Amino acid sequence: MVSRKRVPLLLILFAALMAGAGNGISIVAFPWLVLQLTGSALDASVVAMAGTLPLLAATLIAGTAVDYLGRRRVSMISDALSAMSVAAVPIIALGFGADAINVAVLATLAAFGSLFDPAGMTARESMLPEAANRAGWTLDHANSVYEAVFNLAYIIGPGIGGLLIAAVGGINTMWVTAGAFCLSITAVGFLGVLRLEGAGRPDHAQLPDGVWSGIVEGIRFVCNNKVLRTLAFIDLAITGLYMPMESVLFPKYFTDRNEPAHLGWVLMALSVGGLIGALGYAALSGRMKKRTTMLVAVLTLGVAMTVIAFLPPLPLILVLCTVVGLVYGPIAPIYNYVMQTRAPQHLRGRVVGVMGSLAYAAGPLGLILAGPLADSAGLQSTFLALSLPMLFIGVIALFLPSLHRLDDAPS
Repeated sequence: MVSRKRVPLLLILFAALMAGAGNGISIVAFPWLVLQLTGSALDASVVAMAGTLPLLAATLIAGTAVDYLGRRRVSMISDALSAMSVAAVPIIALGFGADAINVAVLATLAAFGSLFDPAGMTARESMLPEAANRAGWTLDHANSVYEAVFNLAYIIGPGIGGLLIAAVGGINTMWVTAGAFCLSITAVGFLGVLRLEGAGRPDHAQLPDGVWSGIVEGIRFVCNNKVLRTLAFIDLAITGLYMPMESVLFPKYFTDRNEPAHLGWVLMALSVGGLIGALGYAALSGRMKKRTTMLVAVLTLGVAMTVIAFLPPLPLILVLCTVVGLVYGPIAPIYNYVMQTRAPQHLRGRVVGVMGSLAYAAGPLGLILAGPLADSAGLQSTFLALSLPMLFIGVIALFLPSLHRLDDAPS
């Protein structure tokens, strides 16, 4: 029987699973619909960029909204709006016909959906410390399991997405995505009944004067903390280089080969590795140095993606993607731990928001470059243009003194 003290943590984990699965289906369905319509990697980049460009501003605002409006409320509103954005695809098709679904419509809905996703993720991550404390879990353990669940969502989501596209088509697949977000809303709603500390209305004495002042306060805190600042810019660079691979290059490669299920398998392999890596970190966090774990992850990512750039057979791609997920599985728990332990409680949402927005800042630039480059120079050249800088970043990280402080006890 589950202890009542663990119920809030389990509800947060279930909500993360459902919201992540919904996003995982969208990762497959949106580019597949675009490429099915036009076959152009540039069009796929436009939709992917539309789903990424709002993330920078949205994540900044989300952090302040979480601290200002309350974590549980923001999580539920975010998931409701995300559900509406994906349900709009089949609703438009039913009302106006399948021909009404075009690149502009998909780009608009992708942008609308991504506008609210960061708020939900920030809210759930900000509730973890109190939920872990009530459950009697260490923060490292809770963050590792949370990220493992999130990776599990991206195993379930893309896999279901690929199968549903093959069975019922990309448009009808969006109904399942909306249903997943609704389940997340239900789970978070129960946290109000259980009265989880820090999940409800915030202390008005500690609220920012307004949205802008709240954002500035979060940015100032991150910039003044050397460890947070370094992690933010590493994440910015890696995300900007990797995002086009997942959002454009892999979909383009498998669409050209008419293999939607294989695209799902690749994304699942990344998440399987991430799931194992995150769970492994939960068990070994007390014996693993955070700096070493991070350096291995960044260097391995660069090497693996450089090999994938030569478009080897599918089994090797799956193995390399699993390895990438495995070494990168502990990175998100490490980032979460650093943010949660170095930011005061009333600033936690804003710090998570600032860190997330910096990670997304380079994404649109990478997507702008990747689409035209893939159409003109080919997939292999584009993969190499993105993977080789990853290796360079890994080498630079070896010499960054601030990363040595990752293992210091937070003050």
